[in-house]
Amino acid sequence: MNDFSDLRGKVAAITGGSGIIGKTLARGLCNAGVNVIILDYKAERGAMTAKEITAGQESGLATSFDANVIDRDSLLRARDRIREKFGSLDILINCAGGNKATATTAKEYIAGGEKDLQGTFFDLDIEGFDGVFDLNFKGTVLPTMILAEDMVSRGSGVILNISSMNGYRPLTKIPAYSAAKAAINNLTQWLAVHFAPAGVRVNAIAPGFLLTNQNRFLLTDEKTGGMTPRGKKIISATPMGRYAEPEELVGTMLYLLSGASSFVTGVVIPVDGGFSAYSGV
Repeated sequence: MNDFSDLRGKVAAITGGSGIIGKTLARGLCNAGVNVIILDYKAERGAMTAKEITAGQESGLATSFDANVIDRDSLLRARDRIREKFGSLDILINCAGGNKATATTAKEYIAGGEKDLQGTFFDLDIEGFDGVFDLNFKGTVLPTMILAEDMVSRGSGVILNISSMNGYRPLTKIPAYSAAKAAINNLTQWLAVHFAPAGVRVNAIAPGFLLTNQNRFLLTDEKTGGMTPRGKKIISATPMGRYAEPEELVGTMLYLLSGASSFVTGVVIPVDGGFSAYSGV
């Protein structure tokens, strides 16, 4: 079906559902008649997001459960609550992620013979690196391991991972984030093969560049509000000449979750304004 009406009445959980991308995807699901569960480690924030999304909805409703994507016990408790209230999930969206300044290098390059390694790869905070990698990669593995089990047992379901163009082309300064997103791309393909005989499809979206709370410090000047040199580089490498709007991910999401893509599994679809197609010349 190409109108996404087959999604109406289904149950979806989305990690990171209170973030800029997550909230937009959750709203898009509700608009399509899906009942959405916001998973957020901050219970109050998740509840506020669910209330905001549900306001004005006539079909799909949003609720929230607290869950930390890198805490197994927290996810098990969320699964029990999902089973109690909804039975089982039809859809899982792994959207939790982000970057940290402590996992970011101040310098883009190291010149040959350079003695001052401050601000380079060698100066990274390994705990910050671990935190970013765990949040993005382990924070996709654990929710899938725990929340997709019922899908496999039932013989149907769809998993959607949120990757990044960094998974294809790593950006300077953010090695942990880029490596984690590359790992998500590989995991998406691996899970798609592993789950295919069980009737569960696994795909991913790789957004291009949006302004989020995690990257704003790299892309905008705090004092002027204008673009940093890095932000200008990104825009110059994006043929459409602008940042993405979160709403521009919704159509691809609905396609990958619906019966319109019933023979599609193991793909990572860029939504990037042409970034991945542009050689710079």
